[in-house]
Order: sequence, then structure tokens, then C-alpha cells
Amino acid sequence: MYSRGMELILDVHIHSHYSRATSKEMNIAALHRWGKQKGLTVMGTGDFTHPEWFAELQEKLEPAEDGLFTLKPEFSKEQEQYLPSNIRSKPIRFLLTVEISNIYSKNGKVRKLHNLVIVPSFQAASKLNARLSQIGNLASDGRPILGLDSKELLKITLDTDPDALFVPAHIWTPWFGMFGSQSGFDAVEEAFEELSPHIRAIETGLSSDPYMNWRVGDLDSVTMISNSDAHSPGKLGREANIVNCELTYRQLIDAIKTGDERFVGTIEFYPEEGKYHYDGHRSCNVRLSPSEAKKLGNICPVCGKPLVLGVEHRVEDIATRPAEFIPKGTRRKTVEYIVPLPEILMQIYGVKSEHTRPVQQAYQNLSARLGDEFSILRAVELPAIRDAGFPDVATAIGNMRSGKVTREPGYDGVFGTIKVITQDEMQSAQGQLSLV
Repeated sequence: MYSRGMELILDVHIHSHYSRATSKEMNIAALHRWGKQKGLTVMGTGDFTHPEWFAELQEKLEPAEDGLFTLKPEFSKEQEQYLPSNIRSKPIRFLLTVEISNIYSKNGKVRKLHNLVIVPSFQAASKLNARLSQIGNLASDGRPILGLDSKELLKITLDTDPDALFVPAHIWTPWFGMFGSQSGFDAVEEAFEELSPHIRAIETGLSSDPYMNWRVGDLDSVTMISNSDAHSPGKLGREANIVNCELTYRQLIDAIKTGDERFVGTIEFYPEEGKYHYDGHRSCNVRLSPSEAKKLGNICPVCGKPLVLGVEHRVEDIATRPAEFIPKGTRRKTVEYIVPLPEILMQIYGVKSEHTRPVQQAYQNLSARLGDEFSILRAVELPAIRDAGFPDVATAIGNMRSGKVTREPGYDGVFGTIKVITQDEMQSAQGQLSLV
């Protein structure tokens, strides 16, 4: 189940430090280092429409395989001194990507959709930037806000380069998703009309997983991808894609577009951890399941205003199949659930920040002994983790891999929590350590 094989791990939706509410550490050199630390093979650059970021990408990246880029040695060498020796030599590649916020009116309703665009070259990115700069201010935010119909953005993207990939981002997010409860549509065709056949993939988002999306017949012809939407380096790879193909732009994008056997599956957040999984009101401290919300007429019992309806509720509204539905053939993909290693360590050490010294030291020690984060979470045998001096981490990862977790769903912008180890299990693990 956890064999590595020839797999490539992709996280193609991230942001630079030019996007609002992002870490200053989201520069291209740090992304190179953190991509290796996490165990990614290919990651997006994010934000290529921003003029200053685009200039930095052109300065610091150089061509690698067809349509892929790597950090120039003069910039990578400095970063790799911070990596354990067992991680430094692993390749990391970049794809040119950007998320665009489209705000417009359609069918009598204001729509707010986020869309991910991936292009194969700086020439294509430059051409797209020139078109979009005539529509909105690209320098105002790494994720530009354009008063442009998503369908028109798709058309411009296809006109710019037919090899580009256009993906509706985190499609269930209430405020900014294609199927979102607050400003979305009920069908792909409603949003993209005659261009709908060009929608070859959608991003499920942190609050949903493929099992939820498989219930929606309207998505039968698209590939379901997952990405981190990271705003800080530590969040890279919290969701990702597993692909088995040649390391080239054309092969990677074609694997996504076709969804054939080359697209193996996705690495997922437990969807309950996403901050829009359940219904609720953050300001009222109200969290409700869809059935509970429906009994209340979707009205908050505290303030009497409409609830923010979460992803699970929205899936129930649109679904054409029962919850237990699983597709057959090549549409049935691998689905792996992870809890990021820093979160596991935070639970074990009883702290609220991944930046505390115990978490940082343990993370570094685990990496030095066992490899990158994905290897530790997905591949390293549990006895090896115990033998490295981390029996409690081994127990927690065993629980994560088997789904033996406690879930507290997120709602209305509040992240949920996934508890991977109990106090009794931690005490038992520490007892094992004392016997070594």
C-alpha cells in the first residue's frame, strides 16, 4: 500500500509572498528547500501574473525537462545547507501556475470563483499576463481579482496556449468555489456553457475528498486533483497528487486531463479538518451537521441569520448517488489520508504551534534519520520510526494510516481537528521507550 515505485508527487496550487495573508518565507528559494523537505517532486510557482514575482521566477529558475523548471544552482546551494543530507539530492521541479479570483454577475447572481491556471512556458505566461493586464491590476495581489466571467478566463487561457490547464479551484468552498453555497453554480455547464468540455479537472479542496465528489454525476468526466493552496512553507503538501509518468509538462498535464492509469490518485486532508466541512457560524460558536442545519431551516439558533452552509451540505444538495458510491475502472483512484507531521508532533507535545522548539527539534531529528515528510507519513515502516526513538510518533502514524482517528469537523472558516493519538497511547509509547 505504501510502496514508492516510480510515483511523482505534485502540489500545483500554492501562493507566493505577494499574495495577501501569506508568509514572507514564500520565496522561490525557500519553496525549493521546503518542497524537498516535504517530499514533493513537482510544485507550482503560484502567482505568475504578479509582475515582481514573475520577474523573480525568470531570474532564478532555469529550464529542466520540457515545460518544467528548476532553481538555478547559485540560489539552491544556499538553501540546501539547511536540509538533511538524505534529502538534498532529491529532484524538485516547478510548474508555472497562478490562482485567479473571478468576481462577476451571471444569471442574476454575483459569482466569486477561484480558478487555477497552469502554463508550459514563460512565453505563454507572459502572453496571458499581457491579456489579463488589460482587464485588471495584476500588481495588486499575487492572486489577482478580475471582473471577468470564468468562462471568458477559460477562453483566454485556451487562446493563449492550448496546452495550458484550467482547473476550477477548491470547487466546494462556500464563498469562492464553483459549487460553493454562497456564490457558486449547480453544474459545470452552468458556469462554462459550451466550453465545459475543456474543463478536464477540478480541485476538490481541503474540505472534501474524492469519495464525496464521486457522488456527483456532473463530475464523471473530470479528474479530481488535490493541492495544498499553501500560504506558508509548512503547509506545502498537505494535499497532493500521485502520478506515474515521465517527468515532463506534457506527460503530467495529459495524465491529469485524461485521468487514465498514469494518474494514480490523491493524498488528502481528512475532509473534516477543512475549515468549511460542516455548517455553522463562527461568531456564534455554532457548528452543525447538514441534517442538524436542515432541521433548523438552515438558520442559526443563536443569531437567527442564515448559516454558512459547508461542503458536506452542498454535496448532499447536488449529489446524484449515495454516500457509499465508488466508481469502477480507471475512475477509481487511490485515496490516502494524511495528517501533516508538524500537527502530529503538536498533539504529542501538547503545544499549539508548529514553531515551538520541541516540535521543530523532533521534526528535524525525524527528517535526518528517516527522510522527507511524505516518506515518514506514507512509506517508512512503523518499527523503523520506533527504533529511531519516536514510539509515540509511530503509534500516531499507524492510527493515521488505518483511519483510527477522532474527527472534529471544521465550519465557517474554522479548521477542524483530527486527533491521531490518545493520552493512554502516548503513555504506553513512552513506556516502550523507557524499556529500550
